[in-house]
Amino acid sequence: MMPKLTEEPPVLNTMEGLMQTAARMEREAIEGYEALRDRMSAEGRPELVAVFERLVAEEKSHLSQVADWSRATGLDAAGFVTGAPSVSDLFDAEGADLIPAEALSAYRAFSIAVRNEERAFEFWSYVAGRAPSPEIRQAAERMAGEELGHIATLRRERRSAFHHARQDASSEAGVTLEDLEHRLHVQLSGLRDIADARELTRFADEAKERLGQCRDLRVVFKPNVDGFSQAAFERPAVVCGIILDCYLDLMAREKDERGLVFAQEAASQLVQCLLFLRGLPPKV
Repeated sequence: MMPKLTEEPPVLNTMEGLMQTAARMEREAIEGYEALRDRMSAEGRPELVAVFERLVAEEKSHLSQVADWSRATGLDAAGFVTGAPSVSDLFDAEGADLIPAEALSAYRAFSIAVRNEERAFEFWSYVAGRAPSPEIRQAAERMAGEELGHIATLRRERRSAFHHARQDASSEAGVTLEDLEHRLHVQLSGLRDIADARELTRFADEAKERLGQCRDLRVVFKPNVDGFSQAAFERPAVVCGIILDCYLDLMAREKDERGLVFAQEAASQLVQCLLFLRGLPPKV
Protein backbone atom coordinates (compact mmCIF):
# COMPACT_ATOMS: atom_id res chain seq x y z
CA MET A 1 0.00 0.00 0.00
CA MET A 2 1.57 3.26 -1.14
CA PRO A 3 1.73 6.24 1.24
CA LYS A 4 -0.87 8.91 0.51
CA LEU A 5 -0.21 12.55 -0.33
CA THR A 6 -1.05 14.92 2.50
CA GLU A 7 -2.59 17.53 0.21
CA GLU A 8 -3.77 17.93 -3.36
CA PRO A 9 -0.89 18.66 -5.78
CA PRO A 10 -0.94 21.95 -7.69
CA VAL A 11 -2.13 22.07 -11.28
CA LEU A 12 0.93 22.38 -13.54
CA ASN A 13 0.02 24.33 -16.66
CA THR A 14 3.43 24.66 -18.35
CA MET A 15 6.43 22.49 -19.08
CA GLU A 16 8.59 25.01 -17.27
CA GLY A 17 6.45 24.68 -14.13
CA LEU A 18 6.58 20.90 -14.38
CA MET A 19 10.38 20.85 -14.71
CA GLN A 20 10.77 23.37 -11.91
CA THR A 21 8.64 21.20 -9.65
CA ALA A 22 10.59 18.05 -10.51
CA ALA A 23 13.91 19.79 -9.80
CA ARG A 24 12.65 21.18 -6.51
CA MET A 25 11.44 17.76 -5.35
CA GLU A 26 14.84 16.21 -6.10
CA ARG A 27 16.67 19.03 -4.30
CA GLU A 28 14.51 18.63 -1.21
CA ALA A 29 15.25 14.92 -1.16
CA ILE A 30 18.99 15.61 -1.51
CA GLU A 31 18.89 18.08 1.38
CA GLY A 32 16.89 15.65 3.53
CA TYR A 33 19.30 12.77 3.00
CA GLU A 34 22.32 15.04 3.46
CA ALA A 35 20.96 16.15 6.84
CA LEU A 36 20.49 12.53 7.89
CA ARG A 37 23.96 11.64 6.61
CA ASP A 38 25.52 14.47 8.63
CA ARG A 39 23.65 13.39 11.76
CA MET A 40 24.82 9.79 11.37
CA SER A 41 28.38 11.06 10.97
CA ALA A 42 28.13 13.18 14.12
CA GLU A 43 26.73 10.23 16.09
CA GLY A 44 29.30 7.69 14.94
CA ARG A 45 27.31 5.50 12.52
CA PRO A 46 29.69 5.22 9.53
CA GLU A 47 27.71 2.35 7.98
CA LEU A 48 24.63 4.59 7.78
CA VAL A 49 26.69 7.52 6.53
CA ALA A 50 27.51 5.30 3.55
CA VAL A 51 23.81 4.43 3.05
CA PHE A 52 22.70 8.06 3.03
CA GLU A 53 25.62 8.98 0.76
CA ARG A 54 24.27 6.45 -1.73
CA LEU A 55 20.80 7.96 -1.44
CA VAL A 56 22.21 11.47 -1.97
CA ALA A 57 24.08 10.25 -5.05
CA GLU A 58 20.90 8.58 -6.37
CA GLU A 59 18.88 11.78 -5.96
CA LYS A 60 21.63 13.87 -7.57
CA SER A 61 21.49 11.49 -10.53
CA HIS A 62 17.71 12.04 -10.75
CA LEU A 63 18.25 15.82 -10.62
CA SER A 64 20.80 15.56 -13.41
CA GLN A 65 18.25 13.65 -15.51
CA VAL A 66 15.69 16.41 -14.97
CA ALA A 67 18.25 19.06 -15.99
CA ASP A 68 19.21 17.11 -19.14
CA TRP A 69 15.55 16.68 -20.10
CA SER A 70 14.91 20.38 -19.46
CA ARG A 71 17.75 21.42 -21.76
CA ALA A 72 16.51 19.00 -24.40
CA THR A 73 13.14 20.77 -24.38
CA GLY A 74 14.77 24.21 -24.64
CA LEU A 75 14.33 25.26 -21.00
CA ASP A 76 16.94 26.84 -18.74
CA ALA A 77 17.42 24.52 -15.76
CA ALA A 78 19.58 27.11 -13.95
CA GLY A 79 16.53 29.11 -12.90
CA PHE A 80 14.64 26.21 -11.35
CA VAL A 81 15.59 26.84 -7.72
CA THR A 82 13.13 29.59 -6.86
CA GLY A 83 10.45 29.36 -9.50
CA ALA A 84 8.80 26.05 -8.62
CA PRO A 85 5.19 25.89 -7.44
CA SER A 86 4.80 25.03 -3.75
CA VAL A 87 4.88 21.28 -3.08
CA SER A 88 4.87 20.35 0.59
CA ASP A 89 5.33 17.13 2.54
CA LEU A 90 6.56 14.96 -0.34
CA PHE A 91 9.92 14.28 1.31
CA ASP A 92 9.37 12.76 4.73
CA ALA A 93 12.19 11.64 7.04
CA GLU A 94 9.57 9.59 8.96
CA GLY A 95 11.05 10.35 12.36
CA ALA A 96 14.63 9.43 11.40
CA ASP A 97 15.68 12.95 12.37
CA LEU A 98 14.29 12.43 15.87
CA ILE A 99 14.98 8.88 16.96
CA PRO A 100 18.41 7.92 18.37
CA ALA A 101 20.97 6.90 15.78
CA GLU A 102 21.12 3.43 17.31
CA ALA A 103 17.47 2.93 16.40
CA LEU A 104 18.16 3.29 12.68
CA SER A 105 19.34 0.61 10.27
CA ALA A 106 20.15 0.36 6.59
CA TYR A 107 16.82 -1.44 6.07
CA ARG A 108 14.93 1.44 7.71
CA ALA A 109 16.85 4.03 5.65
CA PHE A 110 16.00 2.30 2.37
CA SER A 111 12.38 1.89 3.52
CA ILE A 112 12.15 5.67 4.00
CA ALA A 113 13.60 6.17 0.52
CA VAL A 114 11.16 3.68 -1.04
CA ARG A 115 8.16 5.41 0.48
CA ASN A 116 9.38 8.84 -0.63
CA GLU A 117 9.71 7.58 -4.19
CA GLU A 118 6.23 6.05 -3.93
CA ARG A 119 4.85 9.43 -2.88
CA ALA A 120 6.60 11.03 -5.86
CA PHE A 121 5.08 8.40 -8.18
CA GLU A 122 1.62 9.13 -6.80
CA PHE A 123 2.24 12.87 -7.20
CA TRP A 124 3.16 12.59 -10.88
CA SER A 125 0.31 10.17 -11.58
CA TYR A 126 -2.09 12.70 -10.08
CA VAL A 127 -0.55 15.53 -12.12
CA ALA A 128 -0.89 13.44 -15.30
CA GLY A 129 -4.54 12.78 -14.55
CA ARG A 130 -5.28 16.50 -14.25
CA ALA A 131 -2.98 17.74 -17.02
CA PRO A 132 -4.45 20.59 -19.10
CA SER A 133 -2.67 19.49 -22.30
CA PRO A 134 -1.31 16.32 -23.93
CA GLU A 135 2.23 17.69 -23.61
CA ILE A 136 1.95 18.10 -19.83
CA ARG A 137 0.23 14.74 -19.46
CA GLN A 138 2.94 12.90 -21.37
CA ALA A 139 5.69 14.66 -19.41
CA ALA A 140 4.04 13.83 -16.07
CA GLU A 141 3.57 10.22 -17.15
CA ARG A 142 7.25 10.06 -18.03
CA MET A 143 8.11 11.41 -14.57
CA ALA A 144 5.86 8.77 -12.99
CA GLY A 145 7.59 6.08 -15.05
CA GLU A 146 11.00 7.32 -13.86
CA GLU A 147 9.81 7.11 -10.27
CA LEU A 148 8.73 3.50 -10.79
CA GLY A 149 12.26 2.70 -11.89
CA HIS A 150 13.65 4.41 -8.79
CA ILE A 151 11.25 2.42 -6.60
CA ALA A 152 12.39 -0.86 -8.13
CA THR A 153 16.07 0.02 -7.53
CA LEU A 154 15.52 1.02 -3.91
CA ARG A 155 13.35 -2.01 -3.20
CA ARG A 156 16.26 -4.21 -4.30
CA GLU A 157 18.56 -2.31 -1.97
CA ARG A 158 16.03 -2.70 0.85
CA ARG A 159 15.77 -6.47 0.31
CA SER A 160 19.55 -6.74 0.36
CA ALA A 161 19.72 -4.75 3.61
CA PHE A 162 17.01 -6.94 5.14
CA HIS A 163 18.82 -10.19 4.33
CA HIS A 164 22.13 -8.76 5.51
CA ALA A 165 20.52 -7.77 8.83
CA ARG A 166 19.06 -11.26 9.23
CA GLN A 167 22.53 -12.74 8.89
CA ASP A 168 23.74 -10.49 11.72
CA ALA A 169 20.67 -10.91 13.93
CA SER A 170 21.10 -9.67 17.50
CA SER A 171 20.36 -11.64 20.64
CA GLU A 172 17.13 -9.60 20.93
CA ALA A 173 15.79 -10.91 17.61
CA GLY A 174 12.71 -12.44 19.27
CA VAL A 175 11.65 -9.25 21.08
CA THR A 176 8.07 -7.99 20.62
CA LEU A 177 6.52 -4.53 20.82
CA GLU A 178 4.98 -5.52 24.17
CA ASP A 179 8.42 -6.51 25.46
CA LEU A 180 9.81 -3.12 24.52
CA GLU A 181 6.91 -1.17 26.06
CA HIS A 182 7.40 -3.10 29.31
CA ARG A 183 11.14 -2.45 29.22
CA LEU A 184 10.61 1.28 28.62
CA HIS A 185 8.14 1.48 31.51
CA VAL A 186 10.65 -0.12 33.88
CA GLN A 187 13.54 2.03 32.64
CA LEU A 188 11.61 5.29 32.93
CA SER A 189 10.48 4.37 36.42
CA GLY A 190 14.13 3.97 37.40
CA LEU A 191 15.20 7.44 36.22
CA ARG A 192 13.30 9.54 38.74
CA ASP A 193 16.42 10.42 40.71
CA ILE A 194 18.01 12.29 37.77
CA ALA A 195 15.09 14.02 36.07
CA ASP A 196 11.71 15.68 36.54
CA ALA A 197 9.77 13.00 38.45
CA ARG A 198 6.39 14.31 37.31
CA GLU A 199 7.30 14.13 33.63
CA LEU A 200 8.89 10.71 34.02
CA THR A 201 5.82 9.43 35.84
CA ARG A 202 3.65 10.60 32.96
CA PHE A 203 5.84 8.94 30.33
CA ALA A 204 6.13 5.73 32.37
CA ASP A 205 2.34 5.62 32.86
CA GLU A 206 1.80 6.17 29.13
CA ALA A 207 4.10 3.22 28.36
CA LYS A 208 2.09 1.04 30.75
CA GLU A 209 -1.19 2.19 29.18
CA ARG A 210 0.13 1.51 25.65
CA LEU A 211 1.15 -1.97 26.77
CA GLY A 212 -2.42 -2.62 27.91
CA GLN A 213 -3.85 -1.25 24.67
CA CYS A 214 -1.51 -3.45 22.63
CA ARG A 215 -3.00 -6.44 24.41
CA ASP A 216 -6.61 -5.20 24.16
CA LEU A 217 -6.29 -4.42 20.44
CA ARG A 218 -4.23 -7.56 19.86
CA VAL A 219 -1.47 -5.59 18.19
CA VAL A 220 1.06 -8.11 16.90
CA PHE A 221 4.30 -6.46 15.83
CA LYS A 222 7.85 -7.78 15.87
CA PRO A 223 10.31 -4.86 15.72
CA ASN A 224 13.28 -5.08 13.41
CA VAL A 225 16.09 -4.98 15.97
CA ASP A 226 18.69 -6.83 13.92
CA GLY A 227 22.16 -5.40 14.35
CA PHE A 228 21.56 -3.73 17.73
CA SER A 229 24.05 -4.44 20.49
CA GLN A 230 22.80 -5.72 23.83
CA ALA A 231 24.07 -2.49 25.42
CA ALA A 232 21.79 -0.41 23.19
CA PHE A 233 18.73 -1.91 24.88
CA GLU A 234 19.91 -0.58 28.24
CA ARG A 235 19.40 3.02 27.07
CA PRO A 236 15.82 4.33 27.46
CA ALA A 237 16.30 6.79 24.59
CA VAL A 238 17.22 3.94 22.25
CA VAL A 239 14.30 1.77 23.40
CA CYS A 240 11.94 4.74 23.05
CA GLY A 241 13.25 5.37 19.53
CA ILE A 242 12.75 1.76 18.48
CA ILE A 243 9.20 1.79 19.83
CA LEU A 244 8.48 5.07 17.99
CA ASP A 245 9.75 3.43 14.81
CA CYS A 246 7.29 0.56 15.39
CA TYR A 247 4.30 2.86 15.66
CA LEU A 248 5.37 4.89 12.64
CA ASP A 249 5.44 1.63 10.67
CA LEU A 250 2.04 0.65 12.09
CA MET A 251 0.61 4.01 10.99
CA ALA A 252 1.76 3.31 7.44
CA ARG A 253 0.21 -0.15 7.25
CA GLU A 254 -2.74 -0.15 9.68
CA LYS A 255 -6.18 -0.36 8.01
CA ASP A 256 -8.39 -0.68 11.11
CA GLU A 257 -9.47 2.78 12.35
CA ARG A 258 -9.04 1.94 16.05
CA GLY A 259 -5.58 0.58 15.40
CA LEU A 260 -4.61 3.60 13.32
CA VAL A 261 -5.80 6.09 15.96
CA PHE A 262 -3.90 4.13 18.63
CA ALA A 263 -0.71 4.14 16.56
CA GLN A 264 -1.00 7.88 15.90
CA GLU A 265 -1.56 8.72 19.57
CA ALA A 266 1.26 6.41 20.62
CA ALA A 267 3.67 8.01 18.14
CA SER A 268 2.77 11.47 19.44
CA GLN A 269 3.44 10.39 23.04
CA LEU A 270 6.75 8.78 22.11
CA VAL A 271 8.01 11.83 20.23
CA GLN A 272 7.45 13.90 23.38
CA CYS A 273 9.12 11.23 25.52
CA LEU A 274 12.07 10.99 23.16
CA LEU A 275 12.61 14.75 23.09
CA PHE A 276 12.55 14.73 26.91
CA LEU A 277 15.05 11.87 27.12
CA ARG A 278 17.38 13.54 24.63
CA GLY A 279 17.55 16.50 27.03
CA LEU A 280 18.91 14.30 29.83
CA PRO A 281 22.62 13.53 30.41
CA PRO A 282 24.39 11.56 27.63
CA LYS A 283 23.96 7.79 27.49
CA VAL A 284 20.43 7.86 28.96
